Amino acid sequence: MHCGAVSLRVRDLDRVADYYRALLGLEVMDRTRDSIALGAGGVALLHLNARPGAPYEPPNQAGLFHTAFLMPTRGDLARWVMHVAAARIPVTGASDHSVSEAIYLDDPEGNGIEVYGDRPRERWQWSNGVVTMGTNRLDVDALLTLARADGARYQGAPAGLRVGHVHLRVGDIPRGRGFYREMVGLDPTRERAGASFLSSGGYHHHVAINTWQSAGAGARDLQRTGLDWFSLTVADPALLDAQAARLERAGARVRPLEGGGIAAADPWGTTLRLVPAG
Repeated sequence: MHCGAVSLRVRDLDRVADYYRALLGLEVMDRTRDSIALGAGGVALLHLNARPGAPYEPPNQAGLFHTAFLMPTRGDLARWVMHVAAARIPVTGASDHSVSEAIYLDDPEGNGIEVYGDRPRERWQWSNGVVTMGTNRLDVDALLTLARADGARYQGAPAGLRVGHVHLRVGDIPRGRGFYREMVGLDPTRERAGASFLSSGGYHHHVAINTWQSAGAGARDLQRTGLDWFSLTVADPALLDAQAARLERAGARVRPLEGGGIAAADPWGTTLRLVPAG
């Protein structure tokens, strides 16, 4: 499984779309009166749906912690960092996570964003199925030096830009881990206080969940702004069938998607789409 796309409910459609276009250089792939699809390399990554006047989802509720956009190479990340610095786009943080280098931001409506680059997999450290992911100071100067040495400017989203992982706010870690592990089939890769990280195929994580602000949160109010749905692409049709069966046995409402795949809600009402790859 891999992350596919993320869909957000937003109050100001044009303002939010313009932000992501300026931030990442995403291209408009489709537009209607009430929605915009943005992507890179012909792949839709972010769907924005207009909800004028909707109340903002507070950060102590279940929902989106951040959407993480994965740069194809460290050079791409370095050029993007130079672009952000030149454009004076505010950032909220930066970290060296051992497996990756990451910059954090918030969009105009408070939806969290991570832009990151992975280190080579052979440098990831695993022990008994647990990956080392630190939270250390990011060497931003090294990235800027790389960008200057390269000499090329960030010319918009590289064709290989993808959603690398999705990080969610949940109300309870064991319950969330049960859904994403037991029903969806992701493997846990790391636990830390108030958080759990899960992946497919030996990646450091495709989905993360935390209760850092949202411990005890109940069902989401789907009339508010924030995360509408996110998708995981599933390469094996048999796995998709097994996921549907597990979800139905657990009492989840599973609905088919036009074009293939299924959708189901996690315990807090966040919709996960499981779609066939390709």
